[in-house]
Amino acid sequence: MTIRVIVADDQHIIRTGLTMILDAQPDIEVIGEAADGREAVSLARELRPDVCLFDIRMPDIDGIEATRQLAGPDVDDPLAIVVITTFDLDEYVHGALKAGARGFLLKDAGPELLVQAIHAAADGDALIAPSVTARLLATFSDTRIGAPPAQPIEALTDREEEVLLTVAHGRTNAEIADELHISLSTVKTHLASLMAKLGARNRVEIAMWAYETRRIKS
Repeated sequence: MTIRVIVADDQHIIRTGLTMILDAQPDIEVIGEAADGREAVSLARELRPDVCLFDIRMPDIDGIEATRQLAGPDVDDPLAIVVITTFDLDEYVHGALKAGARGFLLKDAGPELLVQAIHAAADGDALIAPSVTARLLATFSDTRIGAPPAQPIEALTDREEEVLLTVAHGRTNAEIADELHISLSTVKTHLASLMAKLGARNRVEIAMWAYETRRIKS
C-alpha cells in the first residue's frame, strides 16, 4: 500500500527537498503541500493523508497548533503527524508530543530517518530523533514533578513492563519483537493493552508515562 503524505513548511526549497526524498520511495506519495499552518490543517482535513509532515515554525498557525487541531486530545479521528524542525528546543518537542505528534525529527536527521519516521507513523508507531529522545522525555517528566502520574486502571503484567521499557527507549515494533523474542502481533497486543491501562493514545504517551513514573532514569 502507498503511504499518502502532505508536507507543510513555509520555505519552498525545504518543501521541495522533502517532497523529492519522499516521492523517491516506492511506497510513499506526497499528495499535497502547504506553506503555512492554516493551509496545512485545511489540506489535511480535505485529503485525509496517512501521514502529515509539519514544520514547527510556520506563519499564521505554527506546526504545534496545527498538530493539536488535527491530532489533539479532543480530536475524534486524529491524523498521524510527524513534526520536523531545525530547532532542538525542549519546549518545541514537548509541545509537539503533547499536541499529538507521532514523531519528532530534526531537519539534519537525513533521508533514511525521515523515511523511517513516515513508515513508523503510518504503522501506528512513533519515532523521535535518537539524539533527543531520552533527554527530552526525561526533561518532560521533570516538568511534571508537581503532578503525580496517573495510575494504571489495572496492574501491568511483567511482560507489559518489559514492553513499556522498550517503548521508552525508542524501539520500533519490529525491534521489540526481536529483543523480547515475541511476534509482531503479540507486540501490538501488549501495546494495545498498555494504552488501555494507562489511558494513553499512542506509544509516545506510553514512553512519557515510563519517565513520569521513574521507570527510566535520565
